Amino acid sequence: MSVEIVVPVSGGKDSQCCLELAIEEAGAGSVRGLFNDTQFEHPVVYQHIDYIRRYYGVQIDRVCAGSVDEVCRKAGRFPGGGARHCTRELKIVPSRRYYRALSEEQGGFQVWIGVRQQESEARKERYSGRVDGELYLPHEVFTDEPKYLAAAGVRYRLPIVEWTTAEVLGRLEGRENPLYRAGFDRVGCFPCLASGDGKKRQAFYFDEFGRSQLERVRGLEEELGRSVWESQRSRVRAENQELFTDGPGCSL
Repeated sequence: MSVEIVVPVSGGKDSQCCLELAIEEAGAGSVRGLFNDTQFEHPVVYQHIDYIRRYYGVQIDRVCAGSVDEVCRKAGRFPGGGARHCTRELKIVPSRRYYRALSEEQGGFQVWIGVRQQESEARKERYSGRVDGELYLPHEVFTDEPKYLAAAGVRYRLPIVEWTTAEVLGRLEGRENPLYRAGFDRVGCFPCLASGDGKKRQAFYFDEFGRSQLERVRGLEEELGRSVWESQRSRVRAENQELFTDGPGCSL
């Protein structure tokens, strides 16, 4: 059976919601999930990806193009300040390769992407005028997408672009990643090194895995000669081992 719809899944609520909608429309046998593994996710994310695969009875292909550590070493810096080299190298480029290979194997298909206007002001502006029922050429959604994908018959759809967070969670009815219930508003790299200091602190003092990620990042800081923290105050707190004194602790 050929693949009609590919859904990039991160372990987050929006991509899971897209996967549910795709299966509802085309059936699990015609839908394929794509998980780009950055080797920087919380163990709960990997467990949730496996839960999704079993719960929906859908195939999820794992693609790994390296790790966040390797990308930071290659760039000589941490992501941030508009530089999202980790996203590009570990998610965008590997996805393009996957789509190209699949289209060469079987012909065109749709890619359902879980982006929403409500997520941020930037996304509200970027996806203004987009509607959830339309099919778009890949480069019409993301201007740097190669036109060979369109020529191969690949089309993008944004099935929840107009949805609210409440609508997404209402659809999932408690099936979303447990990290949301533990207080995280986004799921992906743990933490996203391009996020603000508050988000990084939240992850680093969350649990034992978070603390191991902090030690991992400290090693990278020494190698790169750069700090992962944006503010001087956060740098001083980290150096003085104050990072965990005001954290909520693990609530999973």
